[in-house]
Amino acid sequence: MIDNPERSAGQVLQMHFLCYVCKEYVEDLGKIPKKFLQDAKVRLVVIGQSAHHHIRPFCNLTGYPHEIYVDPQREIYKILGMKRGESSGSAVHSPHVKSSLLSGSIKSMWRAMTSPAFDFQGDPAQQGGTFILGPGDEIHFVHLDQNRLDHIPINNVLQLAGVETVDFTYRSQIIDI
Repeated sequence: MIDNPERSAGQVLQMHFLCYVCKEYVEDLGKIPKKFLQDAKVRLVVIGQSAHHHIRPFCNLTGYPHEIYVDPQREIYKILGMKRGESSGSAVHSPHVKSSLLSGSIKSMWRAMTSPAFDFQGDPAQQGGTFILGPGDEIHFVHLDQNRLDHIPINNVLQLAGVETVDFTYRSQIIDI
């Protein structure tokens, strides 16, 4: 556990705001209670690659209440060594992605067609990653995504950052009476 009051758990997602994988992952990031982060003195920051005017609609769509920034030129992605293209042929299933490739792609296309700002919302080939940083230049953890489904499970990041984990299960509870 990292014991420092100025650490950050950051997600630099290959996030173009129309991507269903990114949307569903960020929906789960949005379920992390602010109190959990405050108690651990951790900031959660997402950096996407869209234009700034897409932030508010994306946060409204996903329910994400934490810090989010954009880097449309993907300079931070380049500095951090993130690659374009999928470099892993292995099938990875993210516990945070609920849609199938077909249904997720259809939902993404529908959002694109009905979006009032139909413009560049990121490079779908750009891969992202997860970092636990701070204070200063200290790097505690790095995970560079190999493909669009290679996001590290959120609870793994929370544990590494010393933050209480969250129950992301979507099963209805069965109560015996």
